[in-house]
Amino acid sequence: MRKALFVGINNYRHILPLDGCHNDAMALASVLSRHATGSPNFDSRVLTTANSELSHHALEGHIKELFCRPCDTALLYFAGHGQFDTSIDDGMLLPQDARNATDGIRLSDILAWASKSGEIKNKIIILDCFQTGAVGGNRTLRVGTSIIGEGVTLLAACKKTEQAGGRPGHGVFTRLLLQALQGAAANVLGAITPGSLYAFIDNALGAREQRPVFKTNVAHFNSLRDVPPLIPEATLRKLPEWFPEADSVFELDPSFEPTETAYFVPEHGEIFAQLQRCHRHSLVEPVDAEQLYFAAINHTGCRLTALGAHYRELAMIGHL
Repeated sequence: MRKALFVGINNYRHILPLDGCHNDAMALASVLSRHATGSPNFDSRVLTTANSELSHHALEGHIKELFCRPCDTALLYFAGHGQFDTSIDDGMLLPQDARNATDGIRLSDILAWASKSGEIKNKIIILDCFQTGAVGGNRTLRVGTSIIGEGVTLLAACKKTEQAGGRPGHGVFTRLLLQALQGAAANVLGAITPGSLYAFIDNALGAREQRPVFKTNVAHFNSLRDVPPLIPEATLRKLPEWFPEADSVFELDPSFEPTETAYFVPEHGEIFAQLQRCHRHSLVEPVDAEQLYFAAINHTGCRLTALGAHYRELAMIGHL
């Protein structure tokens, strides 16, 4: 079982209201509620100030509830005001009734609630708000322990000295999150992990823009959402057959190319179509040619890239 809480606060009572946080929370919940195939993913709950009272007491209760019940994965997403409180050296999430930073919910407390939820294997916290990237820093490191507890992953929109941009509409960070979760951050197998989310967002933002923050303490990444694989697993399982060694060359000739009707062999054409798909996604490369077509016409071949060798190894050890 996977559950998620999506919070968006536009309507602050005592401080500057925001635009777009409701949209962010609802859009992210919509994407994560199901995989691209339509199969169920996260059991999602959306709370916005359009339909909920999100006072300090209420918001804290919802977050604690998220991390108190056993499940495989629990995900918290927050879009709203955030602030770094220098008096306590901690980041804060500001609820609807906040007047200043001291009225916020401490990020260190949220991480503590997540870390103590031993019956939840994976705890993911995604924050699209100002000044939240300092959480989990060396301030709280103790001998043998860290504020980022086992199984916890944090992804924040910006560093503690920065502001998260892009409103109204979707924030810059959440807009990139949505693109990533819709497939832009998927690996060859169609899995989108917290690590690939961060890599996509980090690459999309320029050096002078806000810098996302990623902190984690996990043994391995689980997929947050699955999309159709770039290359079918059945094709990937063929790699050890086509390439007996990681540095093997698969020999090609005109019998693989459908346009060479005098030489074409349909069985070779089926293999060639799969190799071309692998080439499009950087698993194989032609030998002494720019394209696989010319490798076939000129009787050379193709070989695995480093990425292709990785998936060949996964196929050999039965992980595909």
